[in-house]
Amino acid sequence: MGTETAREGPEIPVAPPEAVLPAVRAPADLAWTIVQMRAGERITVNEGLIAAYQAASSPHSIRALKSDVEAFDAWCRRNNRIALPATPETVADYLDARAGKGSRPASLSRYKASIAKIHQLLELKDPTPAPLVKLRLQTVRREKGAAQKQARPLRFKGPVRDVERDKARGLNIRALLESCGEDLPGLRDRALLSAAYDTGLRASELVAVAIEHIEEAIDPEARLLQILRHKGDQDGEGATAYLSPRTVAAIAAWTEAAGITTGPLFRRVQVRRYKARAAVRGRPIDSISGRETWDLRKTLSKPAVKARVEYDIGTVALHPGSIGPIFRSIIGRAFDRGALPDLTADDLARLLKGISAHSTRIGLNQDLFASGEDLAGIMDALRWKSPRMPLAYNRNLAAEQGAAGRLMAKIG
Repeated sequence: MGTETAREGPEIPVAPPEAVLPAVRAPADLAWTIVQMRAGERITVNEGLIAAYQAASSPHSIRALKSDVEAFDAWCRRNNRIALPATPETVADYLDARAGKGSRPASLSRYKASIAKIHQLLELKDPTPAPLVKLRLQTVRREKGAAQKQARPLRFKGPVRDVERDKARGLNIRALLESCGEDLPGLRDRALLSAAYDTGLRASELVAVAIEHIEEAIDPEARLLQILRHKGDQDGEGATAYLSPRTVAAIAAWTEAAGITTGPLFRRVQVRRYKARAAVRGRPIDSISGRETWDLRKTLSKPAVKARVEYDIGTVALHPGSIGPIFRSIIGRAFDRGALPDLTADDLARLLKGISAHSTRIGLNQDLFASGEDLAGIMDALRWKSPRMPLAYNRNLAAEQGAAGRLMAKIG
């Protein structure tokens, strides 16, 4: 059913509704995922095209595409649908099903784009531009709204109007940095949080930072960070971020204590805690009963052992998924140490729900707006390609500090 192409590569055979595709191994992971999808006609995988796509894409983009098409294929199998090539009706029904399970419009748009991409890579007709798919998505946007839920910002002084003169309050990075301990985990967390705020790096970009990427700046106490690749930099042109003297000092303390001289900057710290043991006097040999195991070591005294903590520093970078939990742990410890005195336990629980690895990026974005920086400067500092996201992140702050907010503050 269908024609075969002349390109080299494994075929995706016709799959009857009840059949599971044979395990045709392909050398590339994405190709292997494609080969297992439920096809309605014979399709030949162009391995050269797949390999070219993978070489031109970030690992994160490839993982997202694989995850999306695997989910789409699983839904098609459960509902007796054909995934390749998909019809507009199948795509529309799939997006409706995901919306019914709580997916937001932004996520649905990503799923749609992934289905389109897999059809393009197989040189099949893309079903996603069909009017039916567009109208179904418009319906979801009208019902749910297109606004994305925003991570809670981590601003340097917290929710203040004047970032230069106002005192820090609420949940603020200054208090979090001061509350970090002087042990290895504390030194790592202080350097991580401080660098994340200075640079506005995303989680995947933050964990990719290596010692070799840090260079001298005009200010002898500051440094420049060379960002080899970031989300908006598909061509690998790179970018440069500023590291403040505060962050440089934190990084120096961490690397010296951890003995890191090359390679990934932010690594796992495994902690092993040993309890104290009291001294034990050796027993006289004639006190060892015949009913117990005979062991001459029972006659030896054991000195007291103090409690101790040992650390194991990893050799590879942290996983991007660990950044959000680390930020939340820093906040929890700061609260327990009394470093956030104007927050209650209920406040803390509410705030923690919104904290993610993106919180420092949003916080820096808002602090730059509050300090009077223009949009062009903010886009350059945070490596934005479009003004849409920085403006969206500043929406709440703009409402409070905009014309209406200033007037209400004057008239009480």
